[in-house]
Amino acid sequence: VQLVESGGGSVQDGGSLRLSCVASGFAFRHYDMMWYRQAPGKERELVATVGSVSTRTTYADAVKGRFTISRDNAKSTVYLQMDSLKPEDTAVYYCYGLDLAPYDYWGQGTQVTVSS
Repeated sequence: VQLVESGGGSVQDGGSLRLSCVASGFAFRHYDMMWYRQAPGKERELVATVGSVSTRTTYADAVKGRFTISRDNAKSTVYLQMDSLKPEDTAVYYCYGLDLAPYDYWGQGTQVTVSS
């Protein structure tokens, strides 16, 4: 079982990044998929969710209107499009999958750094 994130990097205030998370070893289409982030010295926080069946999306207030989560079940991939990035978005971003069993899986994380 693997969740492998990519797409992190360093951008300036107002820039954009697109994170990808490729899943393998489990039935991706049955899992709700989420992006979390953890900034230095802070708790890990939920950023966005996309449902397994309805593909309904939810967002943390801090990213609403700037971030977009989506999924491609054919590619077993979940994405996080991040626009209008701010320095406070700097964190390690983690992909997370959860089903009803419940079984859950974490990715290894990808660093996003936004400079002012």
